[in-house]
Amino acid sequence: MTYVPKGSAAHGPYTVDIDPKRAGWVHCALRVVEIEAGGTHSFDTGESEWIVLPLTGGCTVHTEAGIIELLGRESVFSGVSDFAYVPRDARIQIASGAGGRFALAGAKCERRLPARYGSAPEVPVESRGSGTCAREVRNFASADAFDCDRLIAVEVITPGGNWSSYPPHKHDEHRPGVEAELEEIYYFEIEAPEGREGFGYQRVFPSRAGGTDVLAEVRSGDAVLVPDGWHGPSVAQPGHAMYYLNVMAGPGEEREWRICFHPDHTEGYR
Repeated sequence: MTYVPKGSAAHGPYTVDIDPKRAGWVHCALRVVEIEAGGTHSFDTGESEWIVLPLTGGCTVHTEAGIIELLGRESVFSGVSDFAYVPRDARIQIASGAGGRFALAGAKCERRLPARYGSAPEVPVESRGSGTCAREVRNFASADAFDCDRLIAVEVITPGGNWSSYPPHKHDEHRPGVEAELEEIYYFEIEAPEGREGFGYQRVFPSRAGGTDVLAEVRSGDAVLVPDGWHGPSVAQPGHAMYYLNVMAGPGEEREWRICFHPDHTEGYR
């Protein structure tokens, strides 16, 4: 399973529920839950650490250490959101007075870190690329921005008509100081101005014989799994900005994001 169309990974209360077993790997997970106005959702974190990230709306996250209030946002295209980190081996409740949609980005981990609040103004926002490869990267839980045990997560906004995740890159080998081995999930939302549905494309191609090979047309609510291989570009339809949430984790002793660019595609685009 590499291309995950909207609805195909729904399970129980989740519109998306990608755990390591369903993905066929070991480390990272993603859930998306919709909570109606005045509703709640409770879950056990198990062996994983999680970040509760509002996609639309706000919520309160109830942990054993107290309550974390999240203002959230109108949509993923309206700006950066605050978020909550919750540890493994905990019982968590999310409550939303006005209702909303919330991503749960997770990774199996060893250390039990404390529950914490992530402030939206403190999220490093990076302009990456130029011209038709320009995009905005929100490094809310990148390896150097927010402390987790294993989990790495960022958001990317690609303007309509642009390419992102370019040049193609990979992180499927452990090469100290050069490349880190990381599983990765791409979760997509496509801006729909005046209600017009949009789409994009995601490419993953082999870095070794028999590796992952997919070219998927993606729409809001779809996901693409990257267990290995070169990935990119992510292409946004003209007139429709593309959002994706990247969730990553791997077996390395160090939590780090080290990637290798495809040598045939790097000139002038990095």
